[in-house]
Amino acid sequence: MATSPPRSPNSGDRPETADLALAAPAQPTRIWNSLVARLPTLPNSLLLVAASDLLRRLLAVRRRRRRRRRPSLPLPIYDDAASSARVSGEMPKAFAILEDIVQHTLSDLHSIQKSLLYWKSKAEGTNSHKMYFMMFERGPRAFLEATCQTLTRLRSNGSPSEYLLGSASDIVSVKLAVLTNMQHRLAAFLAEVYSEVDKCREGLTESSDKSLHTLFVILNTVFPKLEVSLTNASEGQTLPFTHDENSSQLIFERLPEVDVESPQWSEALATDAISLIYENLQKLDSFVSSQLSSHKKPRNMTIYWLPYTCGAIGLSACSLWLLRHSSLMGSSDMDNWIQDAKESVAGFWDEHVERPIISIRDELFETFKRTDKRVMEREEVQLTEESLHRMLITFCEQTSKEKPAQDASLQELLEIVMKRYEKESMHPIQNLFSGELARAMLIQVQKLKLDLQEAMLELDQILKANEINFAILAALPAFGLLLLLLFLVRAWAMHDQGAEGRGRIARHQRWQLLIEVERRLKEFKKCMINEMDEEASCKFGLTLYTLDRLYKAVEVHAKETGEWSSLRDDMFNLAKPNVGVADKLDVLKGLKWNYACLRPSLS
Repeated sequence: MATSPPRSPNSGDRPETADLALAAPAQPTRIWNSLVARLPTLPNSLLLVAASDLLRRLLAVRRRRRRRRRPSLPLPIYDDAASSARVSGEMPKAFAILEDIVQHTLSDLHSIQKSLLYWKSKAEGTNSHKMYFMMFERGPRAFLEATCQTLTRLRSNGSPSEYLLGSASDIVSVKLAVLTNMQHRLAAFLAEVYSEVDKCREGLTESSDKSLHTLFVILNTVFPKLEVSLTNASEGQTLPFTHDENSSQLIFERLPEVDVESPQWSEALATDAISLIYENLQKLDSFVSSQLSSHKKPRNMTIYWLPYTCGAIGLSACSLWLLRHSSLMGSSDMDNWIQDAKESVAGFWDEHVERPIISIRDELFETFKRTDKRVMEREEVQLTEESLHRMLITFCEQTSKEKPAQDASLQELLEIVMKRYEKESMHPIQNLFSGELARAMLIQVQKLKLDLQEAMLELDQILKANEINFAILAALPAFGLLLLLLFLVRAWAMHDQGAEGRGRIARHQRWQLLIEVERRLKEFKKCMINEMDEEASCKFGLTLYTLDRLYKAVEVHAKETGEWSSLRDDMFNLAKPNVGVADKLDVLKGLKWNYACLRPSLS
């Protein structure tokens, strides 16, 4: 086994030879070097040097990005030394290695959980859903096989539906058994790691060499247990494990347990042991991926192969039809359609976007410009009213014995004029030339003019007030399209966030994770009461996995509400192996109602 070069004991980074993420990014470099080596020697190779330097920088950035991991549920190490080490950034190597081990295990558990949810949904589906799954959700090859089996059953007077339902039940039950068993073993391994870390936390927070020695002792305890568990499952045929040359046997390398005060302890020994740890992790990942390759959730291409095929056929037919009407085939239909579409879009833009916006802008910004015109109109109406008032006063003074009051209203004066008008209209021809009938008629014409001016002023005010409303109504189609586009973009952006997103659905998912933690804890308590130690270890590991999902989902929201510090401490207490179940259930009650970021609704 190749060993990595010695590294400083104070460095908190992982060894480069043990970094599992460097294998894939290093491949482009090897290909580039081999390509450059095959080229003839050039007198001026500055271009090749610059390209090599650029490729090296891009790969370095990619490696740094791949090394960044999302923070997971921290280990149960709580003393002041560990806290100060985290704050100062000088964490011992043992911390980073343990976090890698936990992260790998949680990642495997998450992939198993996603597959379990898929197969559970198939097991709980109706008979029609199971038959559809057997026919159309297992790929084109399985579709042909199911079709042949169905035709064979029909020829032999058998029931194809019973055959499909039985096959679906067998397939789903086997996959659920494999995934559940593998999940239990990895969860028990995770719980064992947490328990051992909690027991040896004093040794892990000491100097770098002592913490590494303690780590080697812990891993020599937990790795063999996992190896025996998976080997017994394979040999005892409790699971339909697959067997191939690379992963039929899982044998972990044993780490050296040399005391740090012994002369045999050296930096090279520690580096080799760390490389062995990551080699064991790589073996575990390879074993899990090989055993679950035929039992995990199918790819979307396999599940939706029929809609994708129909879509491809429809797209091909549409492409041929468009090609037939394009200029490549000598047809001008496509150009005409494009021109019509452009004109329609331009007309829609002009009628429902540009004009309404300009109208609203003019209405908002030209209000003061129209103020002078409205003042002039009001002044004109006032002048007409004053002229009518003077005419009424003069008429009343000259035709009646009583002199009207100067503050008399128009209505009172008009009543006097109308009485005189009725009297004069009894002899219209005579009074038209020698009476006051003509003057009364002129006064009525002046009153009609005043009424018309007031009505036009009110109508103008109503129309001006509704110009914005008319513009908004004209812009409603464009506003509806914009709103629909925003909803689609928001749905696309929030599609993969799940419980980490925002909104009512994400809050409900975080609440469901909290309920799941409570259910796992109660199952763990029941197993402890019944002295089922192996099952209890599995339940505690599943509790840690659910807590890790909740930790990642709620971190951002808790920081926004200012609840992260206290919520983080409560979740640490839930992950502690030495805290009683009754105390953890009390902590869960506080989590449910004391933190706004965990409530199913804002109310």
